[in-house]
Amino acid sequence: MRILVNIDVPDLAPAIAFYTAALGLTHSRTLDEDVAELTGASSVIYLLKTPSGSKAASTLSERRTYSRHWTPVHLDFVVEDTEEATERALGAGANRESEYTEWRGSKCVTFSDPFGHGFCLIEFAEETYREVQLSPNNHSDPHGRP
Repeated sequence: MRILVNIDVPDLAPAIAFYTAALGLTHSRTLDEDVAELTGASSVIYLLKTPSGSKAASTLSERRTYSRHWTPVHLDFVVEDTEEATERALGAGANRESEYTEWRGSKCVTFSDPFGHGFCLIEFAEETYREVQLSPNNHSDPHGRP
């Protein structure tokens, strides 16, 4: 199985500019003027030009908005150096939403992109998250979980 990441955006040009500058991704190609393919991460990322105000799904009454919004699914980008990656993201127009947080062997900082989507930059001390013994004083979670 493969995972493709699709990100709805109101306009491709500023989204391509943001994601290539903020994360160092490569704009590989544009399909039919409404889909941009970005490579350079472990999964291919597609930017989908989808107008603000369009229905999010046929079964929902909600409409797309590109102001800051919450969703239970977000992207975490694993980087070698969170400080350097933070400066790059901010320089490209990201909005920083947290200070650095240590969590399960990672250093994490949260942002939103110019289109309202939340994302994190994570630097692992090891290969991935590690199990830790939780105590009343060890519960800082960048994703807001207790």
